[in-house]
Amino acid sequence: MTTNYIIGLDGGSQSSKVVIFDTNGRVVCEASEPLAPMHTPGAGIAEHPNDDLYDSIVAAAARAMRAFPGNRKDIIGVGLCTIRCCRALVRSDGTLAEPVQSWMDHRLSKAYEHNNDDVAYVTTASGYLMGRLTGGLTDTAANYIGPWPMDGRTWDWFDDREKFESFNVPRDMLYRLQMPGDVGGFVNTTFAELTGIPQGIPVVHTANDKAAEALGSGLRDDATGLVSLGTYIAGMVVGKEFAAEPRTYFSNFASEPYRYIYECGGIRRGMWTVSWLRDLFGAENALAAAEAGTSAEERLNRLASDIPAGSDGLLCVLDWLAPPNKPFKKGMFIGFDERHGYAHMYRAVLEGIAFTMKRNMAAMTAERDMDLRTLVISGGGSNSDLIMQIFADVFNMPVVRNVVRNAAGLGAAICVAVACGIYPDFDDASAHMVRREDRFEPDPQNAALYEQLCTVAAEIPMHTDPILEKIHKILSDK
Repeated sequence: MTTNYIIGLDGGSQSSKVVIFDTNGRVVCEASEPLAPMHTPGAGIAEHPNDDLYDSIVAAAARAMRAFPGNRKDIIGVGLCTIRCCRALVRSDGTLAEPVQSWMDHRLSKAYEHNNDDVAYVTTASGYLMGRLTGGLTDTAANYIGPWPMDGRTWDWFDDREKFESFNVPRDMLYRLQMPGDVGGFVNTTFAELTGIPQGIPVVHTANDKAAEALGSGLRDDATGLVSLGTYIAGMVVGKEFAAEPRTYFSNFASEPYRYIYECGGIRRGMWTVSWLRDLFGAENALAAAEAGTSAEERLNRLASDIPAGSDGLLCVLDWLAPPNKPFKKGMFIGFDERHGYAHMYRAVLEGIAFTMKRNMAAMTAERDMDLRTLVISGGGSNSDLIMQIFADVFNMPVVRNVVRNAAGLGAAICVAVACGIYPDFDDASAHMVRREDRFEPDPQNAALYEQLCTVAAEIPMHTDPILEKIHKILSDK
């Protein structure tokens, strides 16, 4: 019996990942390519240098295909998902006229300004990459959140002419919209030659990477929540109606037509902060990890596991990247004494992440009148048993992780499986392709302690923000 395969392309914030799955969602082989450091030539400017988003996918895909043990003729399609809230300015031949503007770029908070005559099209990262892979000018409607003339209810451009024109992008500069699970085009000669992916197989639209991750994590009912531990940490639940003006969350398109992801406030530079702290500890930790035959991060996880819940009173505020409307905010640790070392700091960061997401998720589920009973954790951070247990204790509910933990690529593969008729719908595809692996139960004693500390941690910015604002003003006036 022939085994069919699906390629999931996941263009993330820190790397591009390519995973080849069988149609049961099992990983056959995979590869990743780190993105180049963000180009920041001026205040508020954050660009992906050169053609990094495309080049990194090519590099990762070529390595994955070299490792592929099966028959390439049995690969049935490619699913493409990318980072959201990016703006790509494209020439008439489909190449970049300027570097892709990152979600961290202040220009994404404003309407488009046309000041380069080489720009023929304005699109998202997914539209740009779909064009490079296929030669077509189509994009998924499910990646148009932010500064776009998109009607969240209809999944189409605004009919209201005045509202549409307020975004300052002429209709003929926008790509044709399609739905998640639609075929956007077929692998072209150039991409096939560069990567080894068979020419002519379909490339299927998904959504943005967070929505694809929700699909690949098996988020299918309103009793289950998801926390995605990525560069941007997000908390999500699912639903079927568009919420126009929610107070504590926003409505995001799901990677399935006319369904929605409700997303609470997240943490900018979330898991980046964990990596930053690991690297800050430097050679001492790295050398000790090498001598123990483990990674620097795993060594920190083991050391931090021996620290009691609450990190002996050390708390962390996760504001390493200030929001544009509050540029004075800063990350901080509070509560040092002579007991504390870097394992305390590491654990305090993990607890701070869980505290923040618990408060934000609780506000969202209360507004939506939802009762979560299970929490799924996805992303690379879910590999840590310590992180999983901290989340179980802070949320005081069972926390699970899946066999496939970098789930955006699996979500992309699910879209291909539906598009190519392997499964009749998204529910059936998810049931066959997503599998739970580990379950962590809350410790009642730790849960009670964390409930109190979570409340205290929420109060810290009320006292420190005025001080930070004064510091920011002093330094800005220099």
